[in-house]
Amino acid sequence: MTDLIIIGGGPAGYHAAELAANAGLSTVLFEKRSLGGVCLNEGCIPSKALLYSAKLYDQARTSKKYGVTCENPALDYAAAVKRKDKVVRKLVAGIEQSLKKAGAEIIREAAVIEGRSGDGFSVSGRQAKYLLICSGSEPVLPPIKGIETALTNREILALTEIPETLNIIGGGVIGLEMASLFNSAGSKVTVYEMLDKIAGPFDREISDMLQKQYEKKGVTFKLNTQVAEITGATLVSAGRRPNAKGFGLENIGLDTVTTDERMKTAVPNVYAAGDVNGKSMLAHTANRAAEVALNNTLGKKDAMEYNAIPSVIYTNPEAACIGETLESARSKGIDASETKLPMQYSGRFMAENEGGEGIIKLVWRKDRLIGAHMLGNPCSEIIPALSPILHREMSLEQIKKLVFPHPTVAEIIKEAVFHA
Repeated sequence: MTDLIIIGGGPAGYHAAELAANAGLSTVLFEKRSLGGVCLNEGCIPSKALLYSAKLYDQARTSKKYGVTCENPALDYAAAVKRKDKVVRKLVAGIEQSLKKAGAEIIREAAVIEGRSGDGFSVSGRQAKYLLICSGSEPVLPPIKGIETALTNREILALTEIPETLNIIGGGVIGLEMASLFNSAGSKVTVYEMLDKIAGPFDREISDMLQKQYEKKGVTFKLNTQVAEITGATLVSAGRRPNAKGFGLENIGLDTVTTDERMKTAVPNVYAAGDVNGKSMLAHTANRAAEVALNNTLGKKDAMEYNAIPSVIYTNPEAACIGETLESARSKGIDASETKLPMQYSGRFMAENEGGEGIIKLVWRKDRLIGAHMLGNPCSEIIPALSPILHREMSLEQIKKLVFPHPTVAEIIKEAVFHA
């Protein structure tokens, strides 16, 4: 009998498989598509490769602001896609090599949970003492006329030509990143959003600032809008839902996948990590959840905490957040306050963002930081500095003693702290 069977080879599954095998557990990983899951093959990594090409193109077109002349820059989108595919292939191969080196067995087929087997479980003819469900998520496709012609994250990243016009249903992270990419590449982009703001749970002021910056670039936003029919090139990015059907969860008494803070499901010895539990559908959350699940499998006490997980929108400029907004904190009855500062307080930001606008907002409960939100490049590289601050519940005086290298844009954190 195998010690552990893992269903799904995305960020949670492959990370757990490597850790488990290195810890001495006999480990079997089922993955029906490519290792790396949606994030590596159809999401996070391929989109960032293309967004970086678009950012370089934007920089080339505006380089005169920095004293650099770049005559007639052009974006060869097909070449950018070819580079994206090369990056993905290399990373997928790296994951497979790491798993094999650790001693994990990879089965490239869809897993089917057949039921209990003695003291464990039977999955596609294999038996294991423990199960870890990492089956991920899938796009939500709303009941709209013509939805069968729409593009999802998978198809949009496989395009090799730029559509003249692109409609995007959903103004969340995926929708905004694709709006950024195809706007830079030359498409006429329109974003349709049901809510009265873009960027979902992001701070409203930052969402408004990001919208205005992209309106200046030519993107049209239609808020408070429901789409009745799809025509032309249309990306549907209306959210994702857990992929928990079709592989036999019901055969062990699970209709849905919910987990406690130790990543345990309602069935003993069955754990779940990643998007499948519907909490914080982010690759880095999945990665950490896999660690928690495995540690508890090994008898090590560990618990998942969701209050210090950062989130980023990789537009140009980037937006990032962690923890509570002032609005969300007050809706929970927290007596919260806010510190707000323009990113122009950072000398490095001014040196590298000619004419750029940005902002940082810190949310406090008395002298404890409970949230942070920012707009401006490169906030994706700054927001991780705030995660341990929230996780450790550092006081204002403790945060003031932190030292940031100069000159960095991250110094804006300390500037904001001293304005609190």
